[in-house]
Amino acid sequence: MLGWSINLFRVFGIQLAVHASFFLLLAYYSYEGWKTGGISGLFWSLGLIVLFFVCVILHELGHSLTARRFGVRVPRILLLPIGGMAEFDRIPRKPSEELLITVAGPAVNFVLAGILLPFVWRTVFSESENESQSLALLGGQLCAANLGMGIFNLLPVFPMDGGRIFRALLALKLSYLRATYWAVMVGRILALAFAALAAFYFENPMLSVLFLFIFWAGAAEYRQTLRREEETSYWAEMAHRLNTVEPGAVEPPVPPLILHGPN
Repeated sequence: MLGWSINLFRVFGIQLAVHASFFLLLAYYSYEGWKTGGISGLFWSLGLIVLFFVCVILHELGHSLTARRFGVRVPRILLLPIGGMAEFDRIPRKPSEELLITVAGPAVNFVLAGILLPFVWRTVFSESENESQSLALLGGQLCAANLGMGIFNLLPVFPMDGGRIFRALLALKLSYLRATYWAVMVGRILALAFAALAAFYFENPMLSVLFLFIFWAGAAEYRQTLRREEETSYWAEMAHRLNTVEPGAVEPPVPPLILHGPN
């Protein structure tokens, strides 16, 4: 499913790609804009969703460029209708490094919101200047979207940013595997609760689907972590038996890429 993607261009050496389903989202917003405002409404709505995903890209670059500072390889950032994903070859085991990588994404959104707020605060906090298709409204919606994106990603639902922060804090006291297990278990409970809340209270099926995807992604990453732990233990034991290198010095096979997202 994640292979149905189209490569666009590279940003700081990282491949930017879009999933094929992303164009359905663009078509939907273009149609909704055309229904309410004709041709001008189409371009205004399309411009808004494109600029929103530019902010998503900047969020993922915050994660990715910080991760590269710690030697993590980041081959690709993938845009989906539900957000963006940065693909990492690994997550640093040091809690402090994972915290910095994770916090960098929402921090970008808060910085963007802070830059926009002085110019558009009236459209964010009041409706007096919310003229249809105005530049002020566009800036206000982008400011609100960045605030929402930053806060939303801090929910403690693994593997969202808040869940990774929770895992990093648990790893200060527990083993990395146990910290991942508890972060995933708490995240899955919250993901189901938020999915039900989105579906039945807010009547937002898209948000409900997003939380169900997060429910699945958390379990998938735990399985990857467990497999890597088992492979590390296996190769360390083999090295010890062969008495050729120190235990733990042999690298296990490279595991699948870790998806840092969605955001």
